[in-house]
Amino acid sequence: MVPGIWYIAPLGAITALFFAFIFYLGVKKEDPGNTQMQKIAKYVREGAFAYLKQQYKGVGIFFLIAFIIFNIMAWGLKVLHPLIPWAFLTGGFFSGLAGWIGMNTATLASNRTAQGASISLNKGLKVAFRAGGVMGLVVVGLALIDISIWFYALNLWSKTHPEMTLHTITVIMLSFGMGASTQALFARLGGGIYTKAADVGADLVGKIEAGIPEDDPRNPATIADNVGDNVGDVAGMGADLYESYAGSILATAALGMAAVAQIFGHGTALMDMWAIKFVTAPMVLAGVGAFLSIIGIYLVSTKESAGTKELMFALNKGVYGSSILIAIAAYFVTKMMLPPEYSFGIFLASVIGLLAGILIGFFTERSTSDAYEPTRGIAKQGKFGPATVIIDGLAVGMKSTAAPVIIIGIAIMAAFSVCKGFTIPELGLYGIGFGAVGMLATLGVTLAMDAFGPIADNAGGNAEMCKLPEEVRKRTDALDSVGNTTAATGKGFAIGSAALTAMALLAAYLEEVRTGLLLAGQKVMNILMANGEIFAVETSKATISDFMNYYSVNLMNPKFLVGIFIGSMVTFVFAAFTMKAVGRVAGDMVAEVRRQFREIPGIMEGKAEPEYAKCVEISTKGAQREMVAPALLGILAPIVIGLLMGVAGVLGLLAGGLSTGFVMAIMMNNAGGAWDNAKKYVESGALGGKGSDIHKATVVGDTVGDPFKDTSGPSINILIKLMSMVSIVFAGLIVAYSPMIQAVYSGKKEDKVIEKKIDDKVINEDIEESATELEVAG
Repeated sequence: MVPGIWYIAPLGAITALFFAFIFYLGVKKEDPGNTQMQKIAKYVREGAFAYLKQQYKGVGIFFLIAFIIFNIMAWGLKVLHPLIPWAFLTGGFFSGLAGWIGMNTATLASNRTAQGASISLNKGLKVAFRAGGVMGLVVVGLALIDISIWFYALNLWSKTHPEMTLHTITVIMLSFGMGASTQALFARLGGGIYTKAADVGADLVGKIEAGIPEDDPRNPATIADNVGDNVGDVAGMGADLYESYAGSILATAALGMAAVAQIFGHGTALMDMWAIKFVTAPMVLAGVGAFLSIIGIYLVSTKESAGTKELMFALNKGVYGSSILIAIAAYFVTKMMLPPEYSFGIFLASVIGLLAGILIGFFTERSTSDAYEPTRGIAKQGKFGPATVIIDGLAVGMKSTAAPVIIIGIAIMAAFSVCKGFTIPELGLYGIGFGAVGMLATLGVTLAMDAFGPIADNAGGNAEMCKLPEEVRKRTDALDSVGNTTAATGKGFAIGSAALTAMALLAAYLEEVRTGLLLAGQKVMNILMANGEIFAVETSKATISDFMNYYSVNLMNPKFLVGIFIGSMVTFVFAAFTMKAVGRVAGDMVAEVRRQFREIPGIMEGKAEPEYAKCVEISTKGAQREMVAPALLGILAPIVIGLLMGVAGVLGLLAGGLSTGFVMAIMMNNAGGAWDNAKKYVESGALGGKGSDIHKATVVGDTVGDPFKDTSGPSINILIKLMSMVSIVFAGLIVAYSPMIQAVYSGKKEDKVIEKKIDDKVINEDIEESATELEVAG
């Protein structure tokens, strides 16, 4: 029976959506500015929706094909639960809907933020942040409502269908994360390619060749650039964090089922009593977090004379305030829902995850904000030309990986330890998952901070193109500069949460392997130990250590080792695909901007209007074309490696992709953010200001950093989670068919040979005793 406290989750979801609607109405009521401001905003809005319409058509075709394949796997091959194809669709639908609603609000907010900045800095800040709050609360609300509806409906179904156990429910729900992951990858990839192709084209021809300011209305690519901020950094980021948020909750719920089985024993009355509470605890904490995120959004305000540090503090008030409140709430949630001997450890794990997210944001800010020496040092290198700007920026990005990697490493070890993971590994992994939920519990306010960045950027563009007074432009520049830092911080947070979520998914994958074995009719796992002894373990009762031994997941197994190498390689090839994609589409953009400057008389004098729609069309078509190859790489790699090398190969692939991808994503994100803010620092009047040689050098660095921070870096963290989700959904297929493929090149049918040898030796009564011995040996 579902505990009464669980209803906090759907209630939190509904409340988040209600306040998102309130904030949306509030933004819409703000003064939209003069006719020219509204005209520019209309161009951006139309371009953004034209792009999303085109993208959703392409993604819709992919989802239809995947839906058909999953139904074949479910009804024809019998390697998938029949409900999973439908769960896959809802995950993708709600993720896409969240992105659409957030972008709808963001495109309304740019001119209203600029108009607000003409009144005061605080007014501009509040309009932009409340608009970002719509994105944050919509993601939280839709993800939680999707999870809540499925969980409630499947529990109702289980009352009349005994085969729908709680374990089956968690397995089905875990699988629909692939829908969110797929939508997120397409949104991030397409949006990232779009925005950076336009940005690079606008900078190279506008700033460097033509010598005109950023967001100058004479630049044909400037509307496409502003459109890109919305489709990449609002819709794309929303879909990305929707996936992390849902994935962390679902993975932790699945791990809760595994943990409670090991603590209380399979099929016992105590297991039945506690299982539902272990499964629902992460949902309840997320529901509480939804309420507290709303409070955090209301905490944000600043004073008129605020500089960069003061503005960052104003925004951080919301994050820190809601984080303190969620830490307090987590104590009571875990104490009320979990056994006394384990509740405090799990509470500590949630706080550890929360602190890890805050610390990653703290160190990301110090690596990317122009208020600190690393970014100012990059700007100073502009004295010697663009080459040294690029060298120093790469060094800053590489060095910046140290703190987040150490933080995540300590967080994983600490969460595992405080949850008694070294005694009960499943409980330790549940703690890691709870840490991810804790980190993402205040997503409503942290995502609002991230969405604030592109909204402030668009507001600055609107002020520039509409020639608003210098005082207004100074305020929007201040908001834009802080927005760059919050965007970098948000991406760092997204990457950190991806690491913890992927770690939880890695463990949850084995639960899907268990289900795959049972669907294939394998009720007993015969495990060959290093000393030559053979143990038989019931598949339904196997521990994580049993699976590790059964599939020989160790560095001496070439399948596992090759999987690690390929997972690392996929990260680099994926990044190369996305970087080259930006380069190709940016080349088309540069050619088009040059053509318009050359062929349309009067553009530079302001007497003729550029053909903005042409540049929007180039970015739209280019992004749709170029996102296919990297997306297919991320989707197909786990399937191909799984069929060729089995479960050990998949685990190696996921481990290699997680470790390499996490570090590379941080490096690219922080290097790109630092280059961008080094340019902004010079544009603020430092080191010669706009138009100087140092400025031109930093523009080149920013141009290199654009695809780093807005295309490749953020897409890699989705790649990490997508490969995990694809592995989870295709676990049944891999378990059923990879042994046959491996038998072809190995010449040895290991499982069947071992099973024949021990058929007459294994006694059912010995199974549990052998499993206990194996746990000790493991």
